[in-house]
Amino acid sequence: MKVLVTGAAGFIGHTVVLELLKRGDSVIGVDNMNNYYDVSLKEARLARLAGNKNFVFSRTNIANREAMNTLATAHTDISHIVHLAAQAGVRYSLEHPFAYVEANIVGQLVILEICRELRDFKHLVYASSSSVYGGNKKVPFAVEDRTDTPVSLYAATKRADELMGHCYSHLFHIPSTGLRFFTVYGPWGRPDMAAYLFTKAILEDRPIKVFNNGNMQRDFTYIDDIVTGVLACLDHPPKVAVNVDVPHAVYNIGNNNPEPLMRFIETLETAIGKKAEKKFLPMQAGDVQATFADISPMQKNFGFKPTTPIDVGIPKFVNWYRQFHKV
Repeated sequence: MKVLVTGAAGFIGHTVVLELLKRGDSVIGVDNMNNYYDVSLKEARLARLAGNKNFVFSRTNIANREAMNTLATAHTDISHIVHLAAQAGVRYSLEHPFAYVEANIVGQLVILEICRELRDFKHLVYASSSSVYGGNKKVPFAVEDRTDTPVSLYAATKRADELMGHCYSHLFHIPSTGLRFFTVYGPWGRPDMAAYLFTKAILEDRPIKVFNNGNMQRDFTYIDDIVTGVLACLDHPPKVAVNVDVPHAVYNIGNNNPEPLMRFIETLETAIGKKAEKKFLPMQAGDVQATFADISPMQKNFGFKPTTPIDVGIPKFVNWYRQFHKV
């Protein structure tokens, strides 16, 4: 198959590209290489993909309709799209709201319009987020739960993406699947995520910020498990069935095992071989106390079964961090 992957220089994106290339697919990667975090990390990820004859990269903003249409016109045989490009980060959305509307909503619309035009299009898989559950108190979070109480603009844009995906599937019968990611971590991860932030601070003898006084839980999900789930979904587009006339689906993709934040920190300390100096702080605006994914639909439909607990995944991340930063 020929796959367009947006966010190809990102954490999840470049790992998805690697696996697609390993199995023999052709990939067109798109990324605008913005400076939300250190661009050199994105460049290093791209370097892992360079030289593969089945990979083509375009430095393009997905919200640029003209540029994306030009790209699609040059590759009319694209059959699948994995749309992972987005403006990420809950806290960043408090200060830069327009960046989220442009990347996450306009970008989603551009991708959906491209799906309409591709002659042999088979399936769109796009990134949503566990953040859509907002202020929900019921756990584990199930896809049937209400998602109309977002506590951040980031969450609101991701829920909008799902609604737009459903709309285009209904109107134009575009097979599409939204994946609600739950706290992805691992080698080549994002510098604004807990594993990276904490590891960097501990190794530099700086205190780590522990929000809500440590009373938090996250369904930490290792990158390899995430990519396995993404590709399983990609290969099985939703179909029109009895009483279902819209080929659109949404799934949770997580570890199905929420970990207390303090145990996560302890596991990091053990892997690093050094205690963290902790600065306890109140809950930050836009954040939630706990996330917990009900992944039973993913298990039933795709045989999805995460295999990496934090006791295994965290040491792998720390080893990568030390090698990459030579510390």
